[in-house]
Amino acid sequence: MSGGLSTHMAQSGETADAECYPGFRPEYTESAYAVEPFRPYGEQDESRLWFLDFHWPRGLTPLGLLVNQDGYGWGSQLAAECLPLPGSRGITQRLIGTHTYAAAIPVPSEHEHSARMDRLRSGLNRFLDEFPEIWAAREAEIEQWWQRLLSIDPARLDTAELADHLAETRRFHRRAFEIHFEVMYPLLANHLAFRRLCDSLGVDPALVGVLLQGEHTRVMDTDRALWGLAKAARRAGLAAARLTVGPGDRVLAELAAAGGARARWATAFGDFLWAYGHRAEGTSDVALPSWLEDPTPPLGRIASFLELPAEHDFDAELDRARKERDAAADAVRGSLTGRDQRLFDSALASCRAANFPKWQDDHNVSIDLRIALPLRRASLEIAERAGADRRDDAVFLFWPELIAIAEGRSAYGPLRGLVGERRDFFERWRGRRSSLPKVLGTASDADAQDPVLAEVFGIDRTLLGNIRAAATQIVTRLSGVPAARGTARGRARVLTDAEGLHRLRPGDVLVCESTSPNWTPAFAVIAACVCDAGGILSHAAIVGREYGVPTVTAVGSATHCIRDGDEVEVDGTSGVVRVLKR
Repeated sequence: MSGGLSTHMAQSGETADAECYPGFRPEYTESAYAVEPFRPYGEQDESRLWFLDFHWPRGLTPLGLLVNQDGYGWGSQLAAECLPLPGSRGITQRLIGTHTYAAAIPVPSEHEHSARMDRLRSGLNRFLDEFPEIWAAREAEIEQWWQRLLSIDPARLDTAELADHLAETRRFHRRAFEIHFEVMYPLLANHLAFRRLCDSLGVDPALVGVLLQGEHTRVMDTDRALWGLAKAARRAGLAAARLTVGPGDRVLAELAAAGGARARWATAFGDFLWAYGHRAEGTSDVALPSWLEDPTPPLGRIASFLELPAEHDFDAELDRARKERDAAADAVRGSLTGRDQRLFDSALASCRAANFPKWQDDHNVSIDLRIALPLRRASLEIAERAGADRRDDAVFLFWPELIAIAEGRSAYGPLRGLVGERRDFFERWRGRRSSLPKVLGTASDADAQDPVLAEVFGIDRTLLGNIRAAATQIVTRLSGVPAARGTARGRARVLTDAEGLHRLRPGDVLVCESTSPNWTPAFAVIAACVCDAGGILSHAAIVGREYGVPTVTAVGSATHCIRDGDEVEVDGTSGVVRVLKR
């Protein structure tokens, strides 16, 4: 399966053997895995292609590395083997400092590839026929376990009970990722089959995403509630600046003390937090607080809405997306006849019934945005009881260290100095994010065989070519995946993570590595979106289509080539981004 991509990618000065957290031991990251463990990047890894994972742009703390072990090392690999995927045995990751690189685990032989394809065909139709029932059952399982963990106050547990509770939060974390990939991979396999059929029928690839848009999602429920609070803030006479004068807790306390309409608004905001605040500002990262713990981010979102001249009309946008979807389907049908039309209708009906773009947003609410929160609550309580200097010292412990403290087998004291060194290490590597190479190792055709890397990460020849071009020349015209149609111009706002979302102003063009569900409200503010990574099933692509925001993904090095404040033009129909004025 080797071919035209076999080019060694520059490492931008990074050493072949990655620097690790102070006090790191190999066994700290090699917990249960299905095919291949997660570990630091080493010279032996240079024969494969590794793509900088956009899910954690801040980097990961030692405890945060559990997402790589439970998510990819266990969840993705187990699902890829059980389905099975024909060309991939799941995803593995390597660590460079605090940042992770992802790669597909190849299937060793053509014979195994064929055998896995036969098994996939026999099981996929049954999954698709039963998808609504399967997902409802899995979602109910997650919800029941979540509600149980939510009902437990770690501060009320004795030492032994707290240790047991911590272990249970880890089991919940791992089980949620099993479900995540158990459902994700067959949905992606079905979507890929639809894309290949459309390609064989001569359907414009940019229409594939359009044909599946127009679905209401659970992420939109949160956005609607935020907009409702923005309308109420206007009625209460609250200006945007009033909501962002300091940390969220202080802002809410001052509003409550003011009495009258402002106090009533603060109460309404508290009700919103209880309903929607069990989510963090990133994907499955135990180092990130929930909105309940730190309400600053949702207050910032509401403040940005108050600066807009008009309210976002969700119903009108949903109606627009559905009309565009239906028109695209009619146009494709009109270009086909006979057997081709019947094949298209059947495949489209299957993908709409088991709709990956809708599931992508819905599962983020059930899984990605919240499953690390019970683990975080238990960990913070353990750190406080152990006499840590700060409660979040817990996230700078590796899991074996934390569970040993919880079970009374180790004391925190000897680790105090290491925790300080690890905090410094995390901040140093967080500052290096923008200079890290987007890819490491050597590329081959086999690297795009995993559907997550192909459809969600957007890894293909175009992406790799863009990365190579940006490394050798000043680029003012970039191309990528035409993810959401339309054209817009605006001032570029280059963001490294969600903490910079408050900087967005109406009409800005968001430029980032990629977006995650907590970025969704920004699409009501921005004129366009440009991402380094992501395929037509990435979060930015899906939300761009639903919000009618021109979006180009898989550009490769947009965050390197476009500077904050540049005037840019984004053509989401052709997938071209131009820097008009520096």
